[in-house]
Amino acid sequence: MDVKIDPSWKEVLKQEFSKPYFLQIVTFLKTEKLGGKTIYPPGPLIFNAFNTTPFEKVKVVILGQDPYHGPGQAHGLSFSVPNGIAQPPSLINIFKELNSDIGMPVPSSGNLTHWAEQGVLLLNASLTVRANEPMSHAKIGWAEFTDSVISKISEQRKNVVFLLWGKFAQEKQVLIDETKHLILKAAHPSPFSAEKGFFGCKHFSKANNYLTKNGIDPIDWKI
Repeated sequence: MDVKIDPSWKEVLKQEFSKPYFLQIVTFLKTEKLGGKTIYPPGPLIFNAFNTTPFEKVKVVILGQDPYHGPGQAHGLSFSVPNGIAQPPSLINIFKELNSDIGMPVPSSGNLTHWAEQGVLLLNASLTVRANEPMSHAKIGWAEFTDSVISKISEQRKNVVFLLWGKFAQEKQVLIDETKHLILKAAHPSPFSAEKGFFGCKHFSKANNYLTKNGIDPIDWKI
């Protein structure tokens, strides 16, 4: 089927788009919409992470679990919210760690598009969610798709930094070849766990040190 996604990803993932599980995702989403359900993010933004960060430009992967489920929050980039939307608690803690790690002033906007444009793939394990129902689309097939995304990056790219925050993200470590990539693990930035190892992890400076060491331009983390 013809999925509206950046050409580089369309080539890498072309086999996935014709598999039964992906067709089931499409059917499920159409059925939800016909049934009057509100789905986030809006249709044109479901693949925003891929369209903003082409496959060959991926330098860093930040793995989230589920899109935000409140009005106007989700725009297809993990942890990010559009301009003018209040920063969710986990994102506030990410900015606190950035301030502590590299001295970045805490920004007023929670829009991380600037990161994505530089090669930070802001990937959620599920690409959609039903309004006000967290994890409501977690079992419709998205995990198989995004696991394939991680595996393809691991197989076909080298020297990518994977930031795995929290138990859920760390379970994806098995998909990544640690001999050719850097995996950095920490607690999730949620207020429930940030004090247990996210604060002080210095993942942003560590990622840039690794990229620089391998001749890759570092990320400008400033928003």
